[in-house]
Amino acid sequence: MEYILQPWPWYVSGPCIAVVMFLLLYFGRTFGMSSNLRTMCAIGGAGKRVAFFNFDWKSQKWNLIVVLGAIFGGFIAHYVLSNPINMDLSEATVTDLTALGFNDVGKNLLPPELFSWDAVFSIKGLSILIIGGFLVGFGTRYAGGCTSGHAITGLSSLQLPSLIAVIGFFFGGLIMIHLIFPILF
Repeated sequence: MEYILQPWPWYVSGPCIAVVMFLLLYFGRTFGMSSNLRTMCAIGGAGKRVAFFNFDWKSQKWNLIVVLGAIFGGFIAHYVLSNPINMDLSEATVTDLTALGFNDVGKNLLPPELFSWDAVFSIKGLSILIIGGFLVGFGTRYAGGCTSGHAITGLSSLQLPSLIAVIGFFFGGLIMIHLIFPILF
């Protein structure tokens, strides 16, 4: 018997996110992955050269648990909770992805054309990682936070700059997937 892989329903994942946000707000904390990267850079001594990283990183040690949780949770999700089964994709999606050069569409959550070691260590893969990393770092600093920080913490605390940033993230994502992605692949 073949099962169809589906994401967790909103009524499971949504309340889990809400509980975490209520706890963070109760304890006066904010959530965002980019702040973890800033903390790791400060731990590594980047504050000696760049003022942005010169802060009391010890007050943010708790936030590094988020990084460990993301790594450990991703490992569990991939190796324990994922079933190696086909995904139920629309024919239009399969046709579009096949036209972009993806083989066996719907057979893997992470297509090997993007996520295999051969793809990562190619000139194209390394270029995308380096340029993408720079753009994400620049955008995060320019926007004053990352997508998770603005979309989860900022919107839940009703901050207008976060709403503007999230709208920008969505428009940027639409431009990327419809205009830039087809050129790259």
